[in-house]
Amino acid sequence: MSSEFSRRDFLRYSGATGAAAFIATTLSACSGGPASTGSVGAGSNKDLITAVIGYGNDQSWDPTQTASAFAMAGINHIYEGLLDTDPITREPYPALATALPTDLNATSWKFTLRDGAKWHDGRPVTADDVVFTFERILGPDNVLAGNFFKSWLQEVKKVDDKNVELVFKFPFPDAAPRLTIAKIMPKHVFSQAGAWDKAKSGMTMGSGPYKQTAHNPKSNTTFEAFDGYNGPRPATVKKMNWLTIVDAAARVAKISGGSAEAQIADNIPYANVDQLKQQGLTVEGGKGMNHMFLMFNTGAKPFDDVRVRQALHYAIDKQKMIDVALKGHGTASSSFLNEDNPTYKRASVVYDYDPDKAKALLAEAGVKNLTINLMAVNVSWIADCLPTIAASWEAIGIKTTLEPQDTAALFAKMDQFQDYQVVAAASNPNQFGMDADLILHYNYVPGGLWMKYSHWDGTADAKKLFAMMDEASKETDKAKRTDLIHKYLDFVAEQAILYPVVHNELMTAWDPKKLSGIRAQPYPGINLLQAKRT
Repeated sequence: MSSEFSRRDFLRYSGATGAAAFIATTLSACSGGPASTGSVGAGSNKDLITAVIGYGNDQSWDPTQTASAFAMAGINHIYEGLLDTDPITREPYPALATALPTDLNATSWKFTLRDGAKWHDGRPVTADDVVFTFERILGPDNVLAGNFFKSWLQEVKKVDDKNVELVFKFPFPDAAPRLTIAKIMPKHVFSQAGAWDKAKSGMTMGSGPYKQTAHNPKSNTTFEAFDGYNGPRPATVKKMNWLTIVDAAARVAKISGGSAEAQIADNIPYANVDQLKQQGLTVEGGKGMNHMFLMFNTGAKPFDDVRVRQALHYAIDKQKMIDVALKGHGTASSSFLNEDNPTYKRASVVYDYDPDKAKALLAEAGVKNLTINLMAVNVSWIADCLPTIAASWEAIGIKTTLEPQDTAALFAKMDQFQDYQVVAAASNPNQFGMDADLILHYNYVPGGLWMKYSHWDGTADAKKLFAMMDEASKETDKAKRTDLIHKYLDFVAEQAILYPVVHNELMTAWDPKKLSGIRAQPYPGINLLQAKRT
């Protein structure tokens, strides 16, 4: 694999922005079990949880290289990190490791592996597997997970078969929750030729409470309790069947009515919330960072001028967008972070609706008779927001055309560096974690695809930002570090290269008569590790 991602690779791991291209696959025996269809299981089987996921299951299942909502949710049930985190509080707990680190400011952490931990094929988990996984993450292939580790983690060393040592470049107190991203993978499986391509296509082999039994792209993925699991969060049901239904109406229908096949569904449309509540379902939202962002091509005039980028943000009537498109389930961005993030602070530049200021900035930049083609992913709620953007820009004299399209088609153009002006898409780095350093490294990283797409990578301003981020990462005093984070968040807001317009609320629905222990997530997907069938 080269150090540069191909378009296919990017689409497989960028599932946060929507459904990617179909990936035909034949799974090896590691996935096990006979093929099964999306119609498996009626609602009366108490040994089975049937779930509906509003995102595709046909993107990468390689834990080191995916942002797919469906795959990441499944991976959390199949694999373990040395430490994992609670899906809501994000507090770390020992998973494959036996204990949390005692000194968060140390420059190395040692972990002992859990006695009796086994892979789903029955072989023991060893320190070699841990080293193998981190060599992949820290290696030259630039897998996605590397963005969250390379700035602070020097290496991972084997002490003996049951013990490993993580060596840091400098003290990094936020490392504990970060370790959940590094799902440990068996060396004897994934060191084989072609195994990483099979992982992208759906092959799994973990040490977690559930093993994958079948994977049918664009249909469903099934799971079964792993009898050999002896960790902290054992399986609560014998089997799970997760259906992938991207179409909103079909997804709602699957969980509706007395004969509903599914007991839980995520990505519930706002228009269906009251209907499902009237049927006795619990419908709750999770407020997090899920957002629509605008990304500008700074290699194309006039978008190389910060005043133009700022003007286009000031021009958008965000409250109208929230009222009309999001039915009130949204918040106008006032920072790159959402307001519920622990590190949130209102940015020095906030793009409150101000069409007069937008006109003044365009005039100051000498821009007249601007015409914009806004390309966008065709995720349903994004598509609902686009008319407000067009109307807002037209109101300040900018002729605007909208071009929503399949995510695969859009990013094929981006990867070929075809000319474009502005892109609107959805994203949620909270799938990986909550801390600001992690969130910024999802989009703003030297050599990263988003920086290349925006043609900002390598500019003096980009280098300034990356230096600010590095300085904050190395600061161990929490108050000083937070101050440094706020400074670079202000810079990101001012530059408006890739920046949120609104943050929205994600809705999950479930039948409380059939499921307990459910908590709505503020990021796509579901977590059923503590759910019980009733």
